[in-house]
Amino acid sequence: MSDKIWLSSPHMGGHELAYIHEAFDANWVAPLGPNVNGFEEDLENFLNADVKVAALSAGTAALHLALIECGVGHGDEVICQTMTFSASANPIAYQGAIPVFVDSEEDTWNMCPIALREAITDRVAKGSVPKAIIVVHLYGMPAKMDEILAIAQEFDIPIIEDAAEALGSSYKGKACGTFGRFGVLSFNGNKIITTSGGGALVCHNKEDKDKAVFLSTQARDDAPHYQHTHIGYNYRMSNICAGIGRGQMEVLPLRVEARRAMTAFYVDLFSGYKGVKVLTAPSSDFYSNHWLAAITIEPLEAGLTREDIRLALLELNIESRPLWKPMHLQPVFEGTSYYGGTVAETLFDKGLCLPSGSNLTDEERSRIKLAIKQVFSKVDVL
Repeated sequence: MSDKIWLSSPHMGGHELAYIHEAFDANWVAPLGPNVNGFEEDLENFLNADVKVAALSAGTAALHLALIECGVGHGDEVICQTMTFSASANPIAYQGAIPVFVDSEEDTWNMCPIALREAITDRVAKGSVPKAIIVVHLYGMPAKMDEILAIAQEFDIPIIEDAAEALGSSYKGKACGTFGRFGVLSFNGNKIITTSGGGALVCHNKEDKDKAVFLSTQARDDAPHYQHTHIGYNYRMSNICAGIGRGQMEVLPLRVEARRAMTAFYVDLFSGYKGVKVLTAPSSDFYSNHWLAAITIEPLEAGLTREDIRLALLELNIESRPLWKPMHLQPVFEGTSYYGGTVAETLFDKGLCLPSGSNLTDEERSRIKLAIKQVFSKVDVL
């Protein structure tokens, strides 16, 4: 059997080892050091929005700290996009807070402003003003931030922007991750750039960053002995991982270009088939890094289902994956409040993510193209 084609595998740029060797040579292997500082500065410069960045052990850690800094505590309600990975919602539970899930809209697959307003209005009527709103830029596609920000400002609710999948994406020329009170980035092994594991919290002032760093290093007070007046966490990024990140930042624009090219490849590939739609930007306001290329399949038009395609690709050793299962359908969040219609549920039923790595070769693209041709050759859709 041919080698496996992965959905999104790590892609090194070549200079990562130089930064790692520097860390070893200087014995900076702890969760502080020149690479950590340098990686944060690299991110701040790339985002180009007068922000401060704290490098952390994971995007989940960044989201958790964002909730803490927004004052979210036990019994508070937090509005969260339902169609997302569980890491967007789990930190709400870490704080003993209660998630309130909101449906997607069809253009970007992200948080629906209409459902968001409905959720806030109803929660307020029930005597509970949500403490924060978590909006996600799914698969690198920016959400409708103008509308979402306007609603949040109207009700004076802070936005936490989950841009874990959207480094390199922008909305109306402004980088994703810089719109909310806090932004969250991820450098997990499958992301557009990686530090093997890791994340970052994007802040708009030094005070918020300093608090995040304090909490992420076990909240140790300024004393000659170990003294703690706050609960802290072991969330800081290591100097080794940050070295990988510094090398990856050198090639980030190339990675964005390659991922966008993969979506263009699928747009061309599926142009000859009925019932298949590739997720693309609804207008020039939305610039997606297209971290993952994603499609929806209408079974009646296409003559097959999402699962038919997934299983056929799997037989050929090509990885694909259904879209995120909505959080309000997850057993762990059973019984939580939900607002909206069935957009997210329909996307889950009909959607599929396809191989999108920036390191895919022409030969691998040819294999994908042939595999799709074989799948559709069994139905009369051309």
